[in-house]
Amino acid sequence: MFRWIVLLVFGANIAISAYFRWKARQAGETIVRAEEGAFFVILRLVFALPLFLAILAYLINPAWMAWSSVAMPVGVRWIGAVLGLGIVPLTYAVFRAIGRNISETVLTKETHELVTDGPYRWVRHPLYTTGSLLLISISLLTANWFIGLMTGLAVCMIVLVVIPREEANLIASFGDAYRAYKKQTGMLLPRLRAAS
Repeated sequence: MFRWIVLLVFGANIAISAYFRWKARQAGETIVRAEEGAFFVILRLVFALPLFLAILAYLINPAWMAWSSVAMPVGVRWIGAVLGLGIVPLTYAVFRAIGRNISETVLTKETHELVTDGPYRWVRHPLYTTGSLLLISISLLTANWFIGLMTGLAVCMIVLVVIPREEANLIASFGDAYRAYKKQTGMLLPRLRAAS
């Protein structure tokens, strides 16, 4: 049962992402991942690739990931299911709001517009928020310590490396407008009150 929920949640999020990224490519400018530099390519190979391969292995045959399974209460796994299913409409809202500005990289498109509506009204990086929550839900659904560990490492890299680099690029592109936006919004979660 949980395997099918993982398939539904993971598949729906991948489909939403693929659709909006395809639309963005059709609308114009695309940044090639190689432009980010070798460091970000290595970062993806070390953190993202093993995580996604582990999820795919679980989906194809859960026995392939049995070596890293953990005993987890069924109630906790159902919390993962509710979280994962709740992420799907949020993912759609995020991609709809960012529209053609979506990029495969941390780099900013020349035609990029500063998006401050939809989920971006409260959070600067809701795409990373929904992605992180999706991976946490999958970790709970699969009851797998390796997927959980790789999720934790990936989220740490997003917070410590990816977001700072992306924000530096956004400041370079939008200057004071982005600095003001940054003061009013949370990085991954909404601020309880705006900074003064």
